[in-house]
Amino acid sequence: MGQGQADIALQTLRECARNGEWLCLKNLHLVTSWLPLLEKELNVLQPKTGFRLWLTTEVHAKFPPVLLQSSLKITYEAPPGLKKNLIRTYESWSPEQVGKGGLPPRSQSLFCLAWFHAICQERRNYIPQGWTKFYEFSLSDLRAGFEIIDRLFEGAKEVQWEFVRGLLESAIYGGRIDNLWDLRVLRSYLEQFFNPHLISGSAVRGKRAAAFPAQINLPSSCSITDYRSIIDNLPEDDRPAFFGLPANIERSSQRIISSQVIAQLRVLSRPVTAGSKFDREVWSSGLSPLLNLWKKLNQGSSLIHQKVASPSENHSSPVLSFIVLEQFNVIRLVQSIHQSLAALSKVIRGTSLLTAEVHKLGLALLNQECPLSWQDKWEGPDDPVQYLRAVVTRALAIQGWVERAERNTLMSDILDLSELFHPDTFLNALRQETARSMGCSMDSLKFVASWKTRIPEAKLQVKVGGLQLEGCSFDGSCLSENQHDSPSVSAVPPSSPTHMDLILHLHLPSFV
Repeated sequence: MGQGQADIALQTLRECARNGEWLCLKNLHLVTSWLPLLEKELNVLQPKTGFRLWLTTEVHAKFPPVLLQSSLKITYEAPPGLKKNLIRTYESWSPEQVGKGGLPPRSQSLFCLAWFHAICQERRNYIPQGWTKFYEFSLSDLRAGFEIIDRLFEGAKEVQWEFVRGLLESAIYGGRIDNLWDLRVLRSYLEQFFNPHLISGSAVRGKRAAAFPAQINLPSSCSITDYRSIIDNLPEDDRPAFFGLPANIERSSQRIISSQVIAQLRVLSRPVTAGSKFDREVWSSGLSPLLNLWKKLNQGSSLIHQKVASPSENHSSPVLSFIVLEQFNVIRLVQSIHQSLAALSKVIRGTSLLTAEVHKLGLALLNQECPLSWQDKWEGPDDPVQYLRAVVTRALAIQGWVERAERNTLMSDILDLSELFHPDTFLNALRQETARSMGCSMDSLKFVASWKTRIPEAKLQVKVGGLQLEGCSFDGSCLSENQHDSPSVSAVPPSSPTHMDLILHLHLPSFV
């Protein structure tokens, strides 16, 4: 189904119903606006015995629920993996399609297209390190790419690969991407797989290895059997190196999937009555562990009863002003959470009436969700247990920041930006203070970092530690002998970022 197929589909439907034949309408998610007409046609049909109608569609929010309810539903999910993806592609291509014209570069181009399509689809298993979001790369993209390559080799003496890359990037695959970094990844793949150095009889093996694994060597033939044999020799399990990703990204992906499974299991184990009405016993058994955790986290701490005056603008240092403001906001957040949990505890004990605000708070916590009233003050983890731990940990750490700032030793210590609620604001405050000390505008400053030595030209610098890169690795030459990477997280040595009135600008891993 697609543009211009509606009338033909209805005519074929009437004919098959009259003759008792089978009909399959595919890709109905592309014509959701036409589906009400299909429903009306099905209601007036008087089919002959033996008539069957098969409908295929991807998940779509606008698919009519009435049509779903009146159908027998079968869910099919294609087996994951790069090898399985390539097998499905070459099963859909005939030997005549692959060997058309007897041109080996054309057959090689089709294999590059199949590999590129599989890479784009299977890379979605590594969100957010692979792609930042899930993109709907489908068979229609593969068919469009096939038609482009097929037409380019018809009577062409020289293939314009810039034209191929431009269409695939701007009109087909890239048309689904709305993130700049994802578009850069796509462009890099296109430059690797669609170039004259890779697809030609005189291609250098070293340049081929940059695009394909070492065990793959493009055959100089047009036989579909040769390309299927390459696919059959691939390993069953995907290797991150096939996607240009580090080896430790696999465990990072598994940890994300396991967290999602645990969250789903918590939802399934939730009592049925928890979301319908207030039940004191259900609320007590479900929320008591969370209330006890909050009490335990604040033992020996004065955060709940601490009084802090509103921050003034009398501080000469922007960094000190930021730290004082951060302390004020975190204490207000802790006390606000304590007040909401105390009100919830009184309702559970029966010493206070249930209000709409407390009811909304209790339902969110029973559903293992962080309340919106908390997220509005600080956007932290979605899990309420992790949220409470993160708030208290940061609140205690900021107390240490204030003490070091009062002793004027903050800039000389190694700073851990994960202890702050707003680390980006701290860097802006550092930038503002650097501009004051150097007597220049903030716009003229550049963010510079050094992993090994301090920067002598900078007047104000800080040493940042505790940085970690997930799903990638750091250059081992910069690590000390006693530092080792974990299987899924790579430690980054302390760096000295600063703002300078210089042209030098180093790209850093994002830690803000």
